[in-house]
Amino acid sequence: MTIEVRNIVKEFGSFRALDNVDLRVETGELMALLGPSGSGKTTLLRIIAGLEWPDAGSIAFDGEDALARGAAERHVGFVFQHYALFRHMSVFENVAFGLRVQPRRIRRSEAEIRKRVGDLLDLVQLGWLADRYPNQLSGGQRQRIALARALAIEPRILLLDEPFGALDAKVRKELRAWLRNLHEEIHVTSIFVTHDQEEALEVANRVVVMDKGKIEQIGSPGDVYERPASAFVHSFIGESIVLPVEVRDGRVQLGDRVLDLAPPETGGGPSKLFVRRHDIAVGPSGSGVFEGAVRSVRAFGPMQRADILLQGVDGDMLVEIDAPRDHSLKVGDRIGLQPQRYRIFADH
Repeated sequence: MTIEVRNIVKEFGSFRALDNVDLRVETGELMALLGPSGSGKTTLLRIIAGLEWPDAGSIAFDGEDALARGAAERHVGFVFQHYALFRHMSVFENVAFGLRVQPRRIRRSEAEIRKRVGDLLDLVQLGWLADRYPNQLSGGQRQRIALARALAIEPRILLLDEPFGALDAKVRKELRAWLRNLHEEIHVTSIFVTHDQEEALEVANRVVVMDKGKIEQIGSPGDVYERPASAFVHSFIGESIVLPVEVRDGRVQLGDRVLDLAPPETGGGPSKLFVRRHDIAVGPSGSGVFEGAVRSVRAFGPMQRADILLQGVDGDMLVEIDAPRDHSLKVGDRIGLQPQRYRIFADH
């Protein structure tokens, strides 16, 4: 099922949570809405689900007006961050709940319900917990049961709001891989909300980066990471070093010094240079466009992370870089730094 969102506006008092948002989700896609708190991603998800109503705009499911239908009529499965399982019901009855409360004309027989629930518990690999209660499950198990319950009614669309936000890092990582594999099996059109960039890049087919009620960029995980469309996207996705520069007469300058860097195709004036920590080449003093002194070094795995005091950049600026272990960095060394892949955006 395709989802077409057009010119959606939502205000809460004087706060505009969504500002003319346009979005198309393709059939069978697994899309991430990524952004900081207050960016509008959960509000957009709830409007698609029918749990909130927009002040303006339209939403269509396969070309049909979704706003003409209430939440119960949209055939949407919704998974909340905190599971929202019924504590007094067993795992089996939690998953069966949506099937048991359907109108009599479409409700399945008891045998069909039991088979559907059994199949779903097998799908989420928790059939052996059917008789347990939510307080007897781990957080990761509860979230998988919540997902099985959302899938029980055979939704046309699956919506997940920070589905792994309440879990610890190890369990989140395991469930990300599990959700990606599950989606490959069921192929239901799915949207999940997250503020975790790693989660979005690892799980989704496409990522929608949002900020202040607007969409900053839509693209594949590779697109938004390697080709960020704005300063916000570059700074939000991945860990960036941000350096103040000026673009003047087609040249990039730091103070009165012209840097050996390609200027942006458009714009000039005060700007910011964005570069990932691992996209800076380290060399001997005098070899790069920036000069610095090593203040500390921390080694882990094949990489080392170093704090570098850059001289002549906005006074003196402390930045953190990643470098291979074969660069033997020592505290007190003077080194040259050359950005390899970088972007320059006007400083608005």
